[in-house]
Amino acid sequence: MYLAALIACGISGILILVRIILGKTTFDRILAINSLGTIIVLGIALHGFYSGRPEFLDIAIVYALINFIGTIAVLKLFSTGSLGDIQK
Repeated sequence: MYLAALIACGISGILILVRIILGKTTFDRILAINSLGTIIVLGIALHGFYSGRPEFLDIAIVYALINFIGTIAVLKLFSTGSLGDIQK
């Protein structure tokens, strides 16, 4: 089962990389990068489960939060031109 999950993650990762390269708009590429981050989180969780080390789940959760916040920040930067700082 572990091998099947790794193969599925690998195929998904390859398809997402194609979407990153061939994306039509910047937003498509950013969301594809977010999806790749989600696949990486899944890979970290799978590795932690397979190796019997639950600490990897904590690392996966932190990585997921950083991935989410980073995606929101980059989307806001591209849509408004700033991250909310005061313009003079």
